[in-house]
Amino acid sequence: MAIAIGMLIGLVLGLTGAGGSVLAVPLLTLCLHLPLQDATGIALGAVAASAVSGVLARFRDGQTLWIPALILAAGGMALAPFGQWLALGLPEAWLASGFAVLAAIISVRMWRQAVQQPDTTHVIRAGTASPVHGGAMLCPFSPNGQFQLRPRCIAGLGSGGLAVGVLSGLFGVGGGFLIVPLLSMLSAVPYVTAVATSLVVISAVSSAGFASYLLMGHGVPTYLLAQVAVGGVIGMAVGFVVGQHIAGETLQKIFSVSVIVLSALMLMQHLS
Repeated sequence: MAIAIGMLIGLVLGLTGAGGSVLAVPLLTLCLHLPLQDATGIALGAVAASAVSGVLARFRDGQTLWIPALILAAGGMALAPFGQWLALGLPEAWLASGFAVLAAIISVRMWRQAVQQPDTTHVIRAGTASPVHGGAMLCPFSPNGQFQLRPRCIAGLGSGGLAVGVLSGLFGVGGGFLIVPLLSMLSAVPYVTAVATSLVVISAVSSAGFASYLLMGHGVPTYLLAQVAVGGVIGMAVGFVVGQHIAGETLQKIFSVSVIVLSALMLMQHLS
């Protein structure tokens, strides 16, 4: 069961615009009966392993904006431990309620994206595609492919990274659901570049969140974590192979509904 959950984490991370942890946390609590804080820690570790494998697989494709990724990652890594600290002081029912609200926001965004921008749902994290340049906004993205960093752009990226870090530490989410639209709002960066860049940030922030989870004295069932992490890497590899054939708006709608249902079941479990 743990390997299957891990494979689903990696597959979702590879095929959708949101991190697999938003689906992994309720699955780990419902199927493996883990406490919510343990589920978030294991989910972060598994997502980090899956995301790293995805980054390595597409390292040379030229899609990643490394400097923006580092700015986002720095902010996220700085506040992921703070999110973990907040989680320690909250009752599980409150955490479950907050997670359910966050999951609902993610699901609505993904559903709207599938309806309003169906072409973007065919872009997968594990795959490759050619960049398309153009436009200029708060963070200009020039025709020659250079991301032009200016003070307001850096401030926007840094603020986004801080928000991702808090949410990652608090709820065990990777943050892709926030990173991708943030990059799209700040610049005319192509969607495929945004998802490639977000994968780097997810790797760093999830790793920092998992490390802070360990440093705060949580015991981790190593064998269980290994199973989920191995499954996640396999799922990402599967996404690399089959993603071009199955990624799309229908898949994204199914995922958004699944997140709502699982989060609601998890919330009911903690409130009962």
